[in-house]
Amino acid sequence: MSSPDPQVRAARNLSTSTSRGPVVAVTGAASGIGALLTARLAASDEVKQVVALDERRGEVSEATWHILDVRDPAIAEKLRGVDVVVHLALDLDLETDTAARTAYNVRGTQTVLTAAAAAGVHRVVLCTSAMVYGALPDNDIPLSEDAELRATAEATGVGDLLEIERLGRRAPRAHPGLNVTVVRPAVLVGGTDTALTRYFESPRLLVVAGSRPTWQFCHVDDLCSALEYAALEKVEGEFAVGCDGWLEQEEVEELSGIRRMELPSAVALGAAARLHRIGLTPSPAGDLAYTMHPWVVSVGRLHDAGWRPRWTNEEVLAELLEEVAGRHTVAGRRLGRKDATAAGAAGATVALLGAAAVVRRARKRRGL
Repeated sequence: MSSPDPQVRAARNLSTSTSRGPVVAVTGAASGIGALLTARLAASDEVKQVVALDERRGEVSEATWHILDVRDPAIAEKLRGVDVVVHLALDLDLETDTAARTAYNVRGTQTVLTAAAAAGVHRVVLCTSAMVYGALPDNDIPLSEDAELRATAEATGVGDLLEIERLGRRAPRAHPGLNVTVVRPAVLVGGTDTALTRYFESPRLLVVAGSRPTWQFCHVDDLCSALEYAALEKVEGEFAVGCDGWLEQEEVEELSGIRRMELPSAVALGAAARLHRIGLTPSPAGDLAYTMHPWVVSVGRLHDAGWRPRWTNEEVLAELLEEVAGRHTVAGRRLGRKDATAAGAAGATVALLGAAAVVRRARKRRGL
């Protein structure tokens, strides 16, 4: 059989390339989850092109890079021809000034949503956290993905995430034709540094008396695969992502080999609030709720779409423990080697008492 005419063959190739998958833009593409997702999408046969946006160029050479701040309205021009935007340019660093963090996160999301609508993008994928459901003693186990968002702004970054969710709900009403998908991961593990991962850097696992902690993890690899599902429109709306099931506190202690230190609620919450107020710890008292009360979620919508997590809770916990090995944290504050040695020798109780003494001295100096 003779080979097809070169012009026919070229036309076929052009037809195949132009019909293959969406053009997907990723914000925050140079680092963290954004970099992982950019690499994943660039390698996918289901994606036509990847547009990467960040304040610096990343390492994925197959992507088309645009260097700019996501708060810059000029981003609209960079989104021309894009079908889906996955917005991952968020700052949830524990050490970032709260006001600056909120200004970046909220303004950035507002700009991306408005720019996407102006550029003719038909879908924006936002990534928040299952923390938006709130950690409360009367939560169902697991929570439905349609459960009311009962979180407050008292935990690190959660106020920003709630505002991002609000912006996501408003955007389709303000911009008809724009669809918004919201992805809510459980406790994220894999190169992350949060108040919840630092919990496992402590010499003892703090347990508030009378509470019932439950743990559900989400490995960053599983989050990236869920975000890819959303970008390819295999799942839409608002949905959670994480490992199947959950671990009780006793299981976590047995698997980790870290013993608990149990404190009355008033003592734990009071100390956390005071230490944060005087700047000794980055975590506000509101973070403690997520280690006290259940907030595990169903991942039914992803399951219905054919997605399955590659990681189990036990496997993710093991990876987390390996990542934090050698780090030492008390009450959310990282300790230097000298302090860590003292804490290890004296135990977590002594370390907390030392922190309390610092609080008392600081209050005396300030005349409180």
